[in-house]
Amino acid sequence: MKKAVLLIMGLLLLSAPVLAYQINIEAPDSVSVGKPLIVTGTTTFGTGTPIDVVLYYQLTTTTEVQRKIAYVLSDKSFRTVFDTTGLKTGTYKVEVPSTANSDDVTIRMVTIYDRSADIHLDTPLTQEFSGKIYLSGDIRGLENAGIQVEVIDPSGAVVFGPQYVHTDNNAHFAFEVTVPAPGSYEVSFTDARGYVGSRTITTTTSGSGVIATPVQTVVTAGGTSGIVSAQARSSRGSPAYFIVRAGSGPVALYTSKTLDWVVEYSDDSGILHMVNGQGDQNPERVEILGNGQTFYFKIYPYQYSVTDDVFLFGENVGSIDVSRTIPAPFRSFGDMSASETQRASLLPLLGAAALAAVALFRNRPRD
Repeated sequence: MKKAVLLIMGLLLLSAPVLAYQINIEAPDSVSVGKPLIVTGTTTFGTGTPIDVVLYYQLTTTTEVQRKIAYVLSDKSFRTVFDTTGLKTGTYKVEVPSTANSDDVTIRMVTIYDRSADIHLDTPLTQEFSGKIYLSGDIRGLENAGIQVEVIDPSGAVVFGPQYVHTDNNAHFAFEVTVPAPGSYEVSFTDARGYVGSRTITTTTSGSGVIATPVQTVVTAGGTSGIVSAQARSSRGSPAYFIVRAGSGPVALYTSKTLDWVVEYSDDSGILHMVNGQGDQNPERVEILGNGQTFYFKIYPYQYSVTDDVFLFGENVGSIDVSRTIPAPFRSFGDMSASETQRASLLPLLGAAALAAVALFRNRPRD
């Protein structure tokens, strides 16, 4: 009798429905580099339950980039944010890994893109304070259209926009923005496809007029470490030259990806290297070990007919400056000043004189 009762109870348990916890997450299809990747979700887990959310980079293999823990709120929702600053462009995967308490794994694919190089400003990034900042330039691919502009002051308050600014048949725009005080103002650009990028305009009271500088520094939310970048016009006949002061440890330097760029650089031993393996689909990238030394970079388009702006981005670097002169590792005799050329032209003569002196010493009469 007992065996029969146990058998019946077992059958009832087998036929009872198995309760399974459910998780569903949402993420945008695409996000620009530097913008937050916000992942939200709902679940049947209890309030306070930790949920692992992982961001993977998808290439030939899957590589974990960041892992966050989100906690379930009283309304059964959860939320987490991934920082995309410095991430490579490409396809990523957001995933909630399976756990022992869940039979549901949710995956969302996200494309991270970078269009910041589509922005070209004619006006300098540093201007003398006059109560206004002046902006003119062009946006690649936006001929006879418009661009949405927003300007944020150093305190984070919006002082202009979001407002559409017209572009002409050369994709050119020009406008001015009233600003209340000197400082650094972030100007962001957005078009119909989404966020394009931003520039920081700094107004000063130096009294020396408009100061032209192509250097732009981007700092992460943490404060001290981030991505430093510099921008310069470049062609095959007139390359862009950069001076990079490395930090301590692994250093990564990479170009914008709008064109097929050729990168030449001189290491701390004076040896020249050339990098050109990515075409126009991905940025050229250089990874070196830094200990505070200075590196020199020369960047130009692969095609002779092209002239465009190139960005050089750096991670774990002290600074990147555009060199107004040709750095010594890349100079030829034609690039030298008159005094440098004179000194260089004397070297063969000095060498010949030294050899002659040695020969005379060896052939002198012996006592």
